[in-house]
Amino acid sequence: MKVLFFISGLLLSISCTESQDKILPVEQSLTESVYASATIQPDSIYRAYAVVSGILEEVLVKEGDLVTQGNPLFQITNSTPKLNSENAKFALHLAQENYNGSAAILSSIKDEIDAATLTFKNDSVNYYRQQNLWEQGIGSKLQYDTKKLAYKLAANQLKLIKHKYERTRNELQTAVKQAQNNFDTASIATNDFMVTSKMDGKVYALFKEPGELVTSMEPLAVLGSAHRFIINLLVDEVDIVRINNTQQVLLVLEAYADTVFKAQISKIYPKKDERNQTFTVEAVFVNPPKILYPGLSGEANIIIAQKEKVLTIPKAYLIGDNKVKTDQGIVTIHTGVQNMDTIEILSGINKDTYIYKPDK
Repeated sequence: MKVLFFISGLLLSISCTESQDKILPVEQSLTESVYASATIQPDSIYRAYAVVSGILEEVLVKEGDLVTQGNPLFQITNSTPKLNSENAKFALHLAQENYNGSAAILSSIKDEIDAATLTFKNDSVNYYRQQNLWEQGIGSKLQYDTKKLAYKLAANQLKLIKHKYERTRNELQTAVKQAQNNFDTASIATNDFMVTSKMDGKVYALFKEPGELVTSMEPLAVLGSAHRFIINLLVDEVDIVRINNTQQVLLVLEAYADTVFKAQISKIYPKKDERNQTFTVEAVFVNPPKILYPGLSGEANIIIAQKEKVLTIPKAYLIGDNKVKTDQGIVTIHTGVQNMDTIEILSGINKDTYIYKPDK
């Protein structure tokens, strides 16, 4: 376990000489913390990708530019989607003309329906007139059957043309919907050749130049929040169970070596990085520095416990984990909070008990 601590107070010894190995426990403030390496990253950072492959025609932003959601970032060219979009548009117009236009297919069928309706009405009148005559005993059976057959044929013909009209109308409606869907799909594919920003923020990195081939597998840029930064902390797996979202962080950055920044734990990622056996923990600044850049590094201490006026001894005077040498011999003690050099004594000895440094 790797820890870093902030210690207040001085250990009291019975002599100022370095050779003295007999001391008394001391009351002092004691802080226990967990060490973590730190890296600064913009909040909501993400990599921008192209949806389609093609040639990068134009880069519309520079590194460091501020952008808003929807701002164009890159223009990609590929003639195939454009041609597909134009063909789909032509097909849509043709389908709409066939359905709604002045020369629509349905118009000619309507004319057939009108003509068949007139024939049906005429044959109907002739049939019922002949039927009345036949019931009165006037006319021949052949005349009656002829009028009746003409009437039935006209009725069937009108019915067939009406069915033809409904079937053709449904087919043309389906064709218009399919053409509209194809056109919408082709239009979306064409729009995909413009890469836009997904957020309000800043462009932190560009990876491609105009004229280069781009694919959906390679990032084009890195974007993130322009003003809000987070602290990525790498915590050793033996210490992660001691971390929670209520803890404070003391941070020193290489760029601000003389300043200690305060932060607060905001998120604990549950998945362990198997390569370095660490967990990632995020923290946010309480009062961030005025200037920050992605990738700034430093060291942090996550405060686990703080106690005032506790009885302590140097860890160098411990025998094993819980014993010390006194004038009365080896004594078992109970310990509490500890840091790299000092440990809290809960019981077993008091502030008047001399302890001796064990022989190496």
